Amino acid sequence: MEKIQHSHVEVRGLKLHVAQIGSGDKVVVFLHGFPEIWYTWRYQMIAVANAGYRAIAFDFRGYGLSDQPPEPEKANFNDLVDDVVGLLDSLGINKAFLIGKDFGAFPAYMVAAVHPERVSGVITLGIPFMSPGPSAVRNQQFPQGFYITRWQEPGRAEADFGRFDAKAVVRNIYTLFSGSEVPVAAEDQEIMDLFDPSAPLPPWFSEEDLSVYASLYEKSGFRFALQVPYRTLNVDWGITEPIVKAPTLLIMGEKDYVRKFPGIEDYIRSGAMKHVVPDLDIIFVPEGSHFVQEQLPDQVNEFVITFLGKHGA
Repeated sequence: MEKIQHSHVEVRGLKLHVAQIGSGDKVVVFLHGFPEIWYTWRYQMIAVANAGYRAIAFDFRGYGLSDQPPEPEKANFNDLVDDVVGLLDSLGINKAFLIGKDFGAFPAYMVAAVHPERVSGVITLGIPFMSPGPSAVRNQQFPQGFYITRWQEPGRAEADFGRFDAKAVVRNIYTLFSGSEVPVAAEDQEIMDLFDPSAPLPPWFSEEDLSVYASLYEKSGFRFALQVPYRTLNVDWGITEPIVKAPTLLIMGEKDYVRKFPGIEDYIRSGAMKHVVPDLDIIFVPEGSHFVQEQLPDQVNEFVITFLGKHGA
């Protein structure tokens, strides 16, 4: 970890916090989800650097140590797409592999669809190809207490999270969302109320890890995170019939709660995803949770390095 170098890189008028390790022309850019940050990729960064790649993970705008945009409520996924391309430009990188987890999968797929010349390959964890827009996640198919529905409601998550410090919010979400059930609150509950205070942290997530996440979210807060992804998830990003032609790997934990979203399991297993991502491989990890890259890093690292070696010529 001490070999990972940190800097701020100006991208589209904002200073983005960038972590890097390794060197060379073969580049891997990691895109985090929520409540994650660059640190979620600590194991993968070191592994790909040891395999001869330059590993880059950054905090999205509004997250962690990166600058907040001046008007967060106007942000959407297109900003993240433009930031990925802008970061590549600022660092003088022509082409890279993109690895996205959770909502980080969206910009990974979108950059590959809109800027195919910049992408060597795509790996996503926990989220198959979906375009942001009305059909991305059909909230109406879930109970009213569905966590995305709750977090999309202006002010509701702010009030829910505001009862706790940043460390407790991250702890609660990591613990809740590492399970295999979709988090759904009762009518008289908020999402944070689902957390059992007696529940331990997942065995693969240490108090030290929690402190790192907490320190980064204490800096940024959750304002931008609620806007992107949650409050812009159903906003159409304006591309008709996107196709990802780059080689792609989807890694899904068998115990990831996302598999219980209506239609997701059939979409993944039926081959329907290949209509939009034709060069697709899928790996199911039997014990894998939504945080499989932290839970089972050795397995995930092996999958990642094998894919990079296959497509990195």
